[in-house]
Amino acid sequence: MDNLEVWMRGPITGIPDLLQPVAHVLLQVEEDSAKYTAQLSCEQLWARPCGNASIGFHLLHIRGVIDRMFTYAAGKSLSAEQFDYLQKEGIVDMELSVATLVENLQLQIRQALDVLSVTDPSTLTDERFLGRKQIPTTLIGLLFHAAEHAQRHVGQLLVTARCLK
Repeated sequence: MDNLEVWMRGPITGIPDLLQPVAHVLLQVEEDSAKYTAQLSCEQLWARPCGNASIGFHLLHIRGVIDRMFTYAAGKSLSAEQFDYLQKEGIVDMELSVATLVENLQLQIRQALDVLSVTDPSTLTDERFLGRKQIPTTLIGLLFHAAEHAQRHVGQLLVTARCLK
């Protein structure tokens, strides 16, 4: 069954039915990001073939997006630390290893799954606000966007990884 995509393996224990798609995508992001970066060197992590964003950027950004969307989903504003992290997503840091970035992303995904497990499905259409502009959205909108945006960047990461081979 491990060769099946996460969504094909059945429900994730402890996650409400309506949030299964979000959990499935986040777990697929976790698996794919580890799989496609496992053999990369530090130089490859920060390389930008054909002007593409680096794999390091994608790993940082995926983690950051999940953190930010789940913060907004909780009805909170971003902290100073989150704004600082956002500013550093595009900065090459040769001190960061592939393993560290993947582990940090995995921790963020585990935290997100913990939040999903205690989310009351009856609140999914509750109004929430996005960013400094306070753009109106819903709880489910933010949770879904965290997952789909993360998956989009895994796709970009995969293309960049293929260009490096």
